[in-house]
Amino acid sequence: MSIELIKELSDAFGPSGFEDEVCEIVKRELKDFKNLEEDTLRNIRCELKQNSGKYTVMLDSHLDEVGLMVQAIKPNGTMNFVTLGGWSKISLPGSKFNLKNTDGKLIESIVAIKPPHFMSSKEKEADISISDMVLDCGALDDKELKDYYKLKIASPGVPASKCKYDEVKQRFLGKAFDCRIGVATQIEVMKRLKDKELNIDVVSAFSSQEELGARGIQNNVEKINPKLAICFEGAPSDDTFMESYMVQAALNKGPMLRHIDATMITNPRFLKYTIDLANKLNIPIQEGVRSGGGTDAKFIHIKDIPTIVIGIPVRYIHSSYGFVTLHDYKAAVDLAIALCENLTEEIIDTF
Repeated sequence: MSIELIKELSDAFGPSGFEDEVCEIVKRELKDFKNLEEDTLRNIRCELKQNSGKYTVMLDSHLDEVGLMVQAIKPNGTMNFVTLGGWSKISLPGSKFNLKNTDGKLIESIVAIKPPHFMSSKEKEADISISDMVLDCGALDDKELKDYYKLKIASPGVPASKCKYDEVKQRFLGKAFDCRIGVATQIEVMKRLKDKELNIDVVSAFSSQEELGARGIQNNVEKINPKLAICFEGAPSDDTFMESYMVQAALNKGPMLRHIDATMITNPRFLKYTIDLANKLNIPIQEGVRSGGGTDAKFIHIKDIPTIVIGIPVRYIHSSYGFVTLHDYKAAVDLAIALCENLTEEIIDTF
């Protein structure tokens, strides 16, 4: 069931470079598809059907989430850390993280800063940095940290959040919706297309390490060499802090199709076709013009592959918790299926 899968994907441990648990879920869900494979970067690829020689359309989402990694261990048992992906430093203090130890067990730890009681006046007024923070699992010294908690340098971590679903409002609250809601969308699209006759071949690419510079997608593009690409992404929702006239990714109003972000100008012909199709089929969408951000599309479109990004709005992206709605997920699924059902080689040639 989609709801349970979305919750499972949200809860899965999978910071950049450590996507193994998410990979196992994807492989389980898509075990009946052709040429299912996983590479050493933890990318996953599979085909809807055996390649027929038709134009290939690649579906993409990224498996990883923003996280942390232990950088050094202090004698007092606390840990310095580096971030995996882009965090707002002011959101970290007081947050709880799960660190994976040498036995593969999750150890709850908090991001701590010096209490105000011990801060000088100058320290209270200064901007805090990552180097001022530590991870603390409660160990009394470094020996206890290593011997009992079995944490060490390079132990990875993710927010200690458990996904919840409000059945009445049909909203999720959990971590990692960038991009696990995209992964869930892509899995559902593949399942619903399985028995359909299409004018194109559909290949799925689930990419690793997007949060560290979109690394995995580069290998996927090389292996698949598609004619067209559709990226699913958890898009930062702007409906709680922007003026109403600037809101372009509100919850419950459908996926956001971006015209531009910091890494790509979307192919205007492919984007117009998608917008026209959504309007024709009454699939709710939003349009965005972004001055920042970026997706796997960065390394797809520059290979002469027209690419669009179907972004499912997520409130408070790149933090320990985010909201996402079932309505927007379903609309993203419907839009991607409509594209795959209607695209032809002749249409793709016009892009």
